[in-house]
Amino acid sequence: MTEYLPEGSRLNTLENQAAISSPAALAAAMKKGTILEARAIVCDSAHNLIVDLPCMKGFIPRIEGARGIEDRSVKDIALIARAGKPVCFRVMKIENDKNGCQRAILSRRSVQEECWKNYLSKLNTGDVIPVSVTHMERFGCFVDAGCGIPSLIPIDAISVSRINHPSDRFRIGQNIRAVVKGFEPGRICLTHKELLGTWQENADMFKPGETVSGIIRSVETYGVFVELAPNLAGLAEPQERVTPGQCAGVYIKALIPEKMKVKLVIVDVFENEMPISPVRYFINDDHIDRWRYTPENASKIIETVFE
Repeated sequence: MTEYLPEGSRLNTLENQAAISSPAALAAAMKKGTILEARAIVCDSAHNLIVDLPCMKGFIPRIEGARGIEDRSVKDIALIARAGKPVCFRVMKIENDKNGCQRAILSRRSVQEECWKNYLSKLNTGDVIPVSVTHMERFGCFVDAGCGIPSLIPIDAISVSRINHPSDRFRIGQNIRAVVKGFEPGRICLTHKELLGTWQENADMFKPGETVSGIIRSVETYGVFVELAPNLAGLAEPQERVTPGQCAGVYIKALIPEKMKVKLVIVDVFENEMPISPVRYFINDDHIDRWRYTPENASKIIETVFE
């Protein structure tokens, strides 16, 4: 649902800018219950959010700052981390502060509760949704699944090709797609690798005899793993003085579907100075029931079934 997109999606739209431009427009938005966005400029010592509205001061009380703050299922770091970033909200009331200046009392929590009730909780496993990368840890990538509600894509669910850190694949603020894998109490669980193509779909982009560039992902005693695409890596013979993260020019000796192997020869190694490439998705549907990575004639089966 377009009204429950990740935070920041509506910030600079004409409709949003018009709604926060004047006291009269803000009052009209309050009456309609319109979801708005603006930037939180301060999280004060009591963890209330001060919001930058063009027409008056915006104020989100701590308890209204996020779904789960009241029952302590969400920690206050969720509020502290919003300073300087867009927040969604509804206008609860417009009042005068102790100095006689108008201020708008806002609620982010009410928008998130509605987002969960009307959107996220009604999704089915296998549904594909838009999300936005918010921050990353070694164990995974945190995303905004809608209206600031967080979810985690574990690092092993980001791609088939192994990475050391989600920043090898994404950047903060990047809009990506993810698949609903399941639910936990009050949370949605996501995966990503199923959208990046099967072994064969990725292998079809390459031919034996070609020399292409890749990224060294792992250096083992028996060989060097080089990523050709997020869901396809090949093995080259051991090489001295190479490290993960470097780029490599590699000659493709063979593509072996039944063994899901790509045999490579490293021609050259150089430092990786290329920006992170845009994500290429092989699935553009809004739902998938099953994803099988392995070719039909492969002995080992790797697949995800969404039930």
